[in-house]
Amino acid sequence: MELKINQQIKQFNAESLSVQSLLDLEIPNKQNGIAVAINNTVVPKINWSQHFVSETDEILIISATQGG
Repeated sequence: MELKINQQIKQFNAESLSVQSLLDLEIPNKQNGIAVAINNTVVPKINWSQHFVSETDEILIISATQGG
């Protein structure tokens, strides 16, 4: 499966991936303080396990930062 994540094309050896599975592969140790948007719509964290991505999706993973 080929996915576009944060404007980069990446390959995955899976026929289907949930948002949670994708995050487990991409950022296994940094899943606190992030948001995921698919096709410009935020996917709530509670739905990550049930929401599946497809090759046509535009996926954006955003990390919260501290500062002022």
